[in-house]
Amino acid sequence: MSTRRTFLHTLGLGAGLSALAPTLLSATPSKTAAGRPAQKLRVAIMGLGSYGTRVAEAMKSCTSAELVGIVTGSPEKIPVWKSKYNIPDKNVYNYETIGQMKNNPDIDAVYVITPNSLHHKHVMQVAAAGKHAICEKPMADTAKHAQDMIDACEKAGVKLLIGYRLHFEPYTRKVIEMLRAGEMGKIMHVDNYQGFKIGDPTQWRLKKNLAGGGALMDVGIYCLNAARYLTAEEPVWVTAQETKTDPVKFAEVDETITFQLGFPSGIIATCATTYNFNFERLYVVGTKGFAEMSPAYGYGPLKGRTHKGPLEEPVVTHQTLQMDGMADIILNGKTVTPAVDGYEGLKDMKVIDAIYKSIKEGSKKVMLG
Repeated sequence: MSTRRTFLHTLGLGAGLSALAPTLLSATPSKTAAGRPAQKLRVAIMGLGSYGTRVAEAMKSCTSAELVGIVTGSPEKIPVWKSKYNIPDKNVYNYETIGQMKNNPDIDAVYVITPNSLHHKHVMQVAAAGKHAICEKPMADTAKHAQDMIDACEKAGVKLLIGYRLHFEPYTRKVIEMLRAGEMGKIMHVDNYQGFKIGDPTQWRLKKNLAGGGALMDVGIYCLNAARYLTAEEPVWVTAQETKTDPVKFAEVDETITFQLGFPSGIIATCATTYNFNFERLYVVGTKGFAEMSPAYGYGPLKGRTHKGPLEEPVVTHQTLQMDGMADIILNGKTVTPAVDGYEGLKDMKVIDAIYKSIKEGSKKVMLG
């Protein structure tokens, strides 16, 4: 099995996309006579931290997207990135000069991978520059900011996509397909957890003005988003509880949050997220069967099983599949279900706002309209 997994991982997108083509997008990309994509999405990465680097490395294997530019506030990173990714001088920007990108026809889209509370400002700048925006999750720090971002992109006539990489990931998609096909019967319950023990106490994730929130915003959003796509419903109420074992380290942001989501059909999802210990699990049970994934939300390899046995799906680089899928959405107008657009991000942000409201009001039930 390890040999097969290694082989599939090496194949990367080629194996993964061919396996997912019937269900991932509404159609395949247009091709040239030589069998290559008719056009590549030319992307600039905004924010050259660890995840920006991960995306850049993954894009080396993309067939429909390519890294052509950077936006950074760290001048010392510029020569390294220029050399490593063959970035020309004309495609290098900082946070003050991004408006000049409007005059650069060689960049189609900007992937915003800056701290959460900066997403709103930076997507607004990208829209003003007339470029398509891909924004890492969580979309923003409030639902209001998320709506602002949608409005700005629509006014500018550009697309806004959110970095929900798991919407393209084979194990996740397999579980969704089984649920939609009724293989597990009527869904009865969802149980999702995601957390890790955070390290450096000085990092931006622990600063409210940059992170917007703590574990919930960072990794709890996976549990929330999964509850929505597993049920194919939108929650109508939420209750939540917060605990802190280290009030000094987590003085500005949440450490551990448990929350419950009520859905129109009567399904209740129980979810938890933390910065205090490592755990990761997705579980959904229906009248005819179940699905479980653990690991479920990390960068892989993911593992899972259902009432029919172990899941055996292609092991791919998530961000490679994501960027090729998003290129097809932007260039060819394709769609993916669950969605990865700004409205999908807004739905999550509305629930996150309600979770924080419930905690503030002593774990009271908050209704969602």
